[in-house]
Amino acid sequence: MYFRIRMSNNWNYIYFIAKKLQRKQAVTDDSLQGNKKAAKPITRIAILSISLAMVVNIVTIAVVEGFQQEVSRKVIGFGSHISIQKSGEISLMESSPLMKSEKFEQILSRVEGVTHVQSVAYKPALLQSRGDVTQKEILGVVLKGVDKNYDWSFFKSYLKEGELPTFKDPSSTEVLISKRIASDLHYKLGDTINAYFVKQKPIQRQFQIVGIYETGLEDFDKELVFCYLPQVQQLNDWGIVAEITVDDTLADGELVIRAQVSGGNGNYRYDWGKGYERYAGFTICPTKDTIIKLVASDYWTFLDEPSGSLEQAKSETAIPDTAYLEIKVHGNKPAPCVFKLDSEGNLKKKFLSQDGLHYELDAGAKKVELESFPGHGSYREYIGSYELSVADFSDIENQKYKIKKAVEFNPDFRQQVKVNSIKDNQADLFVWLSFLDVNLAIVLILMLIIGIVNMGSALLVLILVRTNFIGILKAMGASNLFVRKVFLVHTGQLILKGMIWGNVIGIGLCWLQYQFHIIPLDAKVYYLNTVPIEFNIWKIALLNIITLSVCLAVLFVPSLLISRINPAKSIRFK
Repeated sequence: MYFRIRMSNNWNYIYFIAKKLQRKQAVTDDSLQGNKKAAKPITRIAILSISLAMVVNIVTIAVVEGFQQEVSRKVIGFGSHISIQKSGEISLMESSPLMKSEKFEQILSRVEGVTHVQSVAYKPALLQSRGDVTQKEILGVVLKGVDKNYDWSFFKSYLKEGELPTFKDPSSTEVLISKRIASDLHYKLGDTINAYFVKQKPIQRQFQIVGIYETGLEDFDKELVFCYLPQVQQLNDWGIVAEITVDDTLADGELVIRAQVSGGNGNYRYDWGKGYERYAGFTICPTKDTIIKLVASDYWTFLDEPSGSLEQAKSETAIPDTAYLEIKVHGNKPAPCVFKLDSEGNLKKKFLSQDGLHYELDAGAKKVELESFPGHGSYREYIGSYELSVADFSDIENQKYKIKKAVEFNPDFRQQVKVNSIKDNQADLFVWLSFLDVNLAIVLILMLIIGIVNMGSALLVLILVRTNFIGILKAMGASNLFVRKVFLVHTGQLILKGMIWGNVIGIGLCWLQYQFHIIPLDAKVYYLNTVPIEFNIWKIALLNIITLSVCLAVLFVPSLLISRINPAKSIRFK
């Protein structure tokens, strides 16, 4: 009765008795026979199973978290959290152009959660191996055009050689390529790359390698080359590029002034000062100094269609370009034009500049000086897409909704666009990453079940070998609940011991992999060249709490065996 009143609800006595059981269990007694002698190895196996379960679970959590974080971070580094492109397009790599708008960029920057806005464009290309290589090799890549506002923070940590492009020159040909591309094509830092582009007429461009990066994300490293945005804008034939030229031959003794236009949809109209018309040129015999102005645009059906602009929302034509031709007449200006020709009947030109745009013609009693000023092209007014970075990637769907709302319901922006997150653009990759959560749950549950089964077996053995002890406690007035608490605390101490060893070994293995990258991976299959590790203290702590709680809760069932032990019989049990 005294035991029941003074000790039944006192946890200090419970801990004291459980501690004594723990110490006694640790003492080797060769005189023990049968089940009593088997108790010690069984409890050791139970502790080992808990330790092994913790090691496997901690490593699994760290690796899965590492895969998800590292692959996501690298994919986002090559792209962005959110992209905005022309409505109706499927791929970012082959999208129709968007018109740039500073007002629109300001709207995007003011959206809550948006940290950065940048303009990009893409263009497929073929790269040729170095000139001194015996057998030429060709590699298909995608040029990603970026401007001075591009966020290079991701590539700073993966830059292996050289420096990041600065694009100080407006016509910069600087490129950043991957170590994989450089190795495949035998290039090194400072080399000039020959790039070929498939258009109506294939063209070649040369680029200068200023930096080499390596991220380990094989699918992207072997494909993306970064260059200056205007290079891609021009290669994509966005907008209109206009120039006024003079034919090499005469028409009825007069010069033939002709418009040379490229870009747009290929269906051109020309404004020589009297409105748009279909005529691409005219003839002239210069008798005075003059400046000829050409405004060129494309159209679909009617010559008077509005030119492409944000104000003309219904128009799908390109923004026009303007070119000039300056004519100066020296000598007897009103004199007839008697131009000197060569043996092949072409005009004899005395070039006054190396670019061939400024030259002089001999017209007998007078000389005609011509200088062409090609248009700068309206291609700079177009981009492939906007890329946006957000503060919280875990809230990306909500951020996408905010941006979509700002774009679709803003009267200041009339273009038809669509807003995609990186999870939309790389859906297959993120689906694969989400499957890792399922694998993680399966591993955690299986290892937890193994630990519970082994600890349950250990508890049953402990109860059996302590039958006399249980009978004595009951004879002294201890309740079944009190005795169960003692054995649960005793078992809990064993679980804690196994968990501590499991944490030490598991975290230690993860630290070794994190520091020294001991286990490699095939980047072609796993996107990474080494097993990634991400320490999440909160998840590891939660794993420990759940493991201890679930094990103790489940072990309460086998502890019910204590209630079936009769004190009178158990005291005689040996």
